[in-house]
Amino acid sequence: MTSTSRAGRPKVSSRETLAEAACELFLERGYDATSVADITQRAGVSRSSFFNYFSSKSDVLWSGLDERMNEAIASLELLGPDAGGDAVRGILLLIVRDFAPDPLALALRNAAAMGLQEELVRDTGLRHARLAAAIASAATASGIDVIRADVLGAAYAAAVLSSLRFWAEHGAGQSPPDAALRNAFAVIHDLPWGI
Repeated sequence: MTSTSRAGRPKVSSRETLAEAACELFLERGYDATSVADITQRAGVSRSSFFNYFSSKSDVLWSGLDERMNEAIASLELLGPDAGGDAVRGILLLIVRDFAPDPLALALRNAAAMGLQEELVRDTGLRHARLAAAIASAATASGIDVIRADVLGAAYAAAVLSSLRFWAEHGAGQSPPDAALRNAFAVIHDLPWGI
């Protein structure tokens, strides 16, 4: 559904308009100095519209990746005893495949200018822990002992998040993030699900 702002500029969607407004404000004022009210005012939408799309200011940055991670975690759970390295790596590659430059990529590339360093460390840690736990569960379901499973989970989750950060910091859109993730998988080749 396309709407038109007061200035006559067409909007693709309120979600995209809100994300664009948030990123502009984070660059102009910094993350901490930007409120949800500032974002909604810049986007020309109501506060309730913001919360229809995002649960928090931070969610503006992470929602695209979170959707992909939710799908990957559901797929990992479905593997059961058939969870092998190739299947797990294939699922993890889907998280980054065709990942287009978005608010998270912009934030990763401009973390200092946006005042987001601490926020990104904290939020990356939460996502790392969540993805690592899902990978570790898949490993234990396939018969791998708990310690090895935890190490695998931590390593593979770090590979996903590190490859996205590398891709964003080195020019998102210039090369696909799945190439960076394949390189990260090669770094951890000695683990039981090695290539």
